[in-house]
Amino acid sequence: MPVVTIKPSGKTVDVASGTTLLAAAMNAGEPIQHKCDGNAECGSCHIFVLEGRKSVSKIASAENSKLDTIVGIGSKSRLACQTRVGDENVTIELLDFASGR
Repeated sequence: MPVVTIKPSGKTVDVASGTTLLAAAMNAGEPIQHKCDGNAECGSCHIFVLEGRKSVSKIASAENSKLDTIVGIGSKSRLACQTRVGDENVTIELLDFASGR
């Protein structure tokens, strides 16, 4: 079972393959925004995938389109609501504006 590590808190959570990073963060008790209920419409769950990027799901067109509208995206940017965990451990970073801090 893959482990998701959440920065900056360092919390970890075991998840089943196929779980979204949004669900993983919420299961770990992290305050992460998700205004559109996981439909890739708002971009509020923008995160960075620091480790395990090759294991997570590929970016679909809806996610890619939304990421194109967000300031501050980079090669590690993903929407937590659209990114599914594969078979390997993943480390993510919640951004201040995304995590409600």
